[in-house]
Amino acid sequence: MHTERTFLDDIKYQFKHGGMFMRLIFINIVVFLAIRIVGVFVDLSSSTGSSFMSDIINPIFALQADAYGFITHPWGLFTSMFTHYDFLHLAFNMIFLFFVGKMFEQLFDQRRLLYTYLLGGIFGGILEIIAHALFPKLQMSSDFVIGASGSIMAIFVAIAFYRPNLKVNLFGILPVRIIILAGLYILSDILGMGDMDGTAHFAHIGGAILGMLSVQNVHSSSNIVLRAEKFGNWIKSLFNRSSQPRMKVKKGGQTTGRPKSDEQFVAEAKERQDTIDKILDKISKSGYESLSKKEKEFLFNQSKK
Repeated sequence: MHTERTFLDDIKYQFKHGGMFMRLIFINIVVFLAIRIVGVFVDLSSSTGSSFMSDIINPIFALQADAYGFITHPWGLFTSMFTHYDFLHLAFNMIFLFFVGKMFEQLFDQRRLLYTYLLGGIFGGILEIIAHALFPKLQMSSDFVIGASGSIMAIFVAIAFYRPNLKVNLFGILPVRIIILAGLYILSDILGMGDMDGTAHFAHIGGAILGMLSVQNVHSSSNIVLRAEKFGNWIKSLFNRSSQPRMKVKKGGQTTGRPKSDEQFVAEAKERQDTIDKILDKISKSGYESLSKKEKEFLFNQSKK
């Protein structure tokens, strides 16, 4: 008997199978809703006139761009990239993340998208802190920075510099090379650096810089994203006893289960990416249906990683 899926079932399915970009979108939305809903009741219950956002939420979720604020609240470098206060700010960023995230996962895997997102937010936050320390005019504006823009900019610029000739339809009708769009975005932020418009332009530029770096020597052990992945795996191993290597005996006395060396890790990543690139080139020339069953399965399995 067939039963229709509920709205909640659809959300669970998209979170589990929709790709890393969908999970990041859900996390951003949940954080936004939690802040807004709790904020309504806190403000209604307050008789002192204190601000829920400035007194409670900013110290927890926002990046404090002044040096003292960052030193006392360093976690904001991470939490700020999942935080939005304004609905339109959230909506624009999540729509942008949906499109660029989907494109990114067609070129790379989900783990790389996650680390590019995180590193982009960190780079953007650090550059914003440096800019506030160097430029007095910025010190006159808000010291709090929130939003996923730096992270999303990193993903977008990584695609543009990895596949500069990739064409996207601007407004759904005008084909434009993605590298041109990325250049226009970066130029817009450079020109807006001196404006007191409430936009963290330096955070956007920091994310863009990370995006460029992330696709340099993309298969090398020196690649910044691969280094971050290795570091992340090491951190996970500290909290996961089951991840410790176990020696397994095969026929003939050979052993397996040894940790991979940097060379093995990079070689496997390069081989995997080369195969993905060949399949994507085949799709661009002859369409998806030209793929063999094995190629389709390989592409599907990589999209789930």
